[in-house]
Amino acid sequence: MSRTIIVVAGILARDGRVLIGQRLHNDRHALKWEFPGGKVEKGEEPKEALVRELREELGVEARIGPEMARYEPSAAKRPALLLIFHRVDSYDGEPRSAAFEQIRWETPEKLPEYDFLDGDLDFVRRLARGSLKL
Repeated sequence: MSRTIIVVAGILARDGRVLIGQRLHNDRHALKWEFPGGKVEKGEEPKEALVRELREELGVEARIGPEMARYEPSAAKRPALLLIFHRVDSYDGEPRSAAFEQIRWETPEKLPEYDFLDGDLDFVRRLARGSLKL
């Protein structure tokens, strides 16, 4: 039995916009957009993993807030995946693109215009229509 891969994403908001990142051109799922974050490693709690990932990807020290959403997107021919989205209450430092082609602050309404990873689409749609509050 394969174990579920847990991926945690951070929702950084500023002036009514959220931070999104575009995957590197030589990465898996090249140039797709996503929310910063990554896989929870063995022995880590999701919030700990998110703090580590935001440090590695954006160079910020984050204080993780409440969970906004979690779900298991279904896809054939790959291991089970659990996505957990957390609001980032605050952070020290200015986010920089340490692991992305580019990062961008965008309004929730415009997020569906971006080519997001399939797993993020449900969250993107909910954020865009105002079902989730920043």
